[in-house]
Amino acid sequence: MSVNTLSLRSFFTALSVAALTVLAGCGPLIVGGTAATTALVATDRRTAGEQVEDKAIEMKVASEMRNLFGDAKNVRINAYSYAGQVLLVGDVPSEQEKQRAGQAAEKVEKVKRVVNQLRVGDLTPVSVRTNDAWLSSKVRTTLINTKDVPFRTINVTTERGIVYLQGKVTEQEGQRAGIAASAVSGVNKVVKLFEIVSPESVQQAGSPAPIQESTPQPSSNTGTAPETGGAQAMPVQ
Repeated sequence: MSVNTLSLRSFFTALSVAALTVLAGCGPLIVGGTAATTALVATDRRTAGEQVEDKAIEMKVASEMRNLFGDAKNVRINAYSYAGQVLLVGDVPSEQEKQRAGQAAEKVEKVKRVVNQLRVGDLTPVSVRTNDAWLSSKVRTTLINTKDVPFRTINVTTERGIVYLQGKVTEQEGQRAGIAASAVSGVNKVVKLFEIVSPESVQQAGSPAPIQESTPQPSSNTGTAPETGGAQAMPVQ
């Protein structure tokens, strides 16, 4: 290898290091990623800290469920956290187990609210779960193609044809997202679990959006989300 080639490689290596240093000074690094940019925050209205906390919450809740139920074959619980709001979906054999799971999730550090949508009954068939995953994909695609919907900051979860939407949105954005999701073929119901933020806060780039919170209510035992405390069920079109 020639000296000139080595010099060029050294130059470009130094240039890359310098670029990363500048970017690191402009915003948070993506831990474990290949790029040091602010993309993690720019595409999600949660702060980087909130996003990391949500992943930690999901893992801690999963650990609590394992401690409660071990390897029970008749229990299936999934937890999805957005800004400290935890959505529990899945199947448990009795109302007692449902309440135990919800109480355990509430005790996890940083959890602000638990929306307990666990279903009491036999395990949901694999075919239904596969269809739910497909519906979630279709809803995400629909939100991407819907004007004025901040799809990157909306989490989509589907359970037995019921679509749950979590995210920080304005009132109008939430309405548009709910209407778009309810129009997707195969969706039985759309439940909005949004945190409503002001339009002014959304326009302030780089600053966390203040949340207009209402008093959360415990979820009902019927398997449907409460329609108060930021949650709203929408009829399917």
